[in-house]
Amino acid sequence: MVHTKGVRTILHSDLNNFYASVECLRRPELRTLPVAVVGDKEARHGIVLAKNERAKAAGVTTGEVTWQARKKCANLVEITADFPAYLRFSEAVSDIYRRYTDQVEAYGIDECWLDVTKSRALFGSGAEIAERIRREVREEIGLTVSVGVSWNKVFAKLASEIRKPDAVTLITPENFRETAWSRPASDLLYVGKATAGKLALLNIFTVGDLARADPDLLEQKLHKWGIYLWRFANGLDESPVQKVGASRNIRSIGNSLTAPQDMASPEALLPLCVLLCESVAARMRECGLFKAAGLGVTVTDSRLAAFRRQRRIRPTGRTEDFAAAAMGLAEEVFSWERPARALGVWAFDFVRDYDQLDFLSPRAERLAGLDRTVDALRKKYGPHIVKRAVILKDPRLAKVDVKGEHVIHPYGFFHRD
Repeated sequence: MVHTKGVRTILHSDLNNFYASVECLRRPELRTLPVAVVGDKEARHGIVLAKNERAKAAGVTTGEVTWQARKKCANLVEITADFPAYLRFSEAVSDIYRRYTDQVEAYGIDECWLDVTKSRALFGSGAEIAERIRREVREEIGLTVSVGVSWNKVFAKLASEIRKPDAVTLITPENFRETAWSRPASDLLYVGKATAGKLALLNIFTVGDLARADPDLLEQKLHKWGIYLWRFANGLDESPVQKVGASRNIRSIGNSLTAPQDMASPEALLPLCVLLCESVAARMRECGLFKAAGLGVTVTDSRLAAFRRQRRIRPTGRTEDFAAAAMGLAEEVFSWERPARALGVWAFDFVRDYDQLDFLSPRAERLAGLDRTVDALRKKYGPHIVKRAVILKDPRLAKVDVKGEHVIHPYGFFHRD
C-alpha cells in the first residue's frame, strides 16, 4: 500500500529522438526525410545511434549497423554524430530545467530527473510544471520532450516512456495500478533483457506481475535485485534526486572505444590504452577523486568475444600508472590468437582524500601539477591542444576526444546521503 502523506513530485524529462532532432533542427531541409545519426564509419562505429520518426516508421532501429538500416529504408539520410553540438543543446535544455528546481539529475545526455516538490507553490502542480517545461523547450530550443510525472524516480521514468513524442504522462498513487502495472516488466528501470528472461521463467511478464510476486521467491532467484525490483514495481522507490553540483557517489569511472583498425599486438594496443586511461584519470580529477585502488579492462577481439579482468592496484590517479596496469591486465587476459578490436578501461575503489605531500619525493607532486596544467589548457583551448606522443602514432586516434564524448550516467541509484 502506498501512503500519500508527504508525497514528492518527481519529473522525468526525455528529449525525443535527441541526436536526430538536433540534426533536423540544424538542417531544416532534412525534416521531411528519414534521418539516422550514425557513428564514425572510418573509426568502425557505423551503427545507428538515433533516428527520427520517419526513419522509425520505416523500421530503422537504434543499435543496428547502417547497412541493415539502408535495407529497410533506401532513402535514409545518414548524419555522422556531432557530440559537442549535442552537449551544447543538452545544456541549453538543462538551463530551462533549472528555472524550476536545483534538484536536476542527469540520466545520460538526453534525460533528466527533476524534483519539483518545493516548486509547486510557485509554479503549480507537477503536471503544470511539466507542461511549462515541454512548451518552453519546444518554443525556445526547437526540440520536443516527453515528461513523466510521478512521486518517485522509477515511475516518473516509466511515465515518460508511455506517450511519445511531445507529451506529459502522470503516474499517481491513485492510478499506478491501472497505468504502470499493465506495462511489460521490461519497461521498468533496471529490467534488462537478461532479467526479463529470468522473470519470464517465473511467469512474470508485466510490472503488475512483478509487484504481486512473492518477494522471498524473487530474492531467491534474483538475489538482492529481486527485492529492489519488487519495491520499484510497488512504487516504493525513495531514492533522491541529486542537486545540481552535488557530489556524486561514483563507484567506477571508465571509457571504452573501438579502434579504427584491428590491433594484432600489445604494441598496437598501447596508444588506445593510453588514450582511454588519460580520459579516466581526467574525469576522476573533475569529480574530485584523486586516486583509485582498483583497475579493470575489457578486451574485445575481432569476433566480438570479450575478455575481462580487474584487480586492486597501488592507489594512483596518474595516466601512466593506469596504462601500465591496464596493459598488464590485457596481456594476462588476452591470448592474441585473434586481433583485438576494442578496449575498455575503468577505475574503481576510489581514495577520496587529498595526497599528503612528501618533501623527500617531490616528483609525484610535480607530475600531478602537470596533469592539472594540461587539464586547464584543454579546458581553455580545446581537447587537442596537448597530445601524448604515443597517441600521435595513430593519426585517427589523435582526433578522438574520448572524454568529451563520454556521457556520465547516474551517480548511484541506491545511494543515500
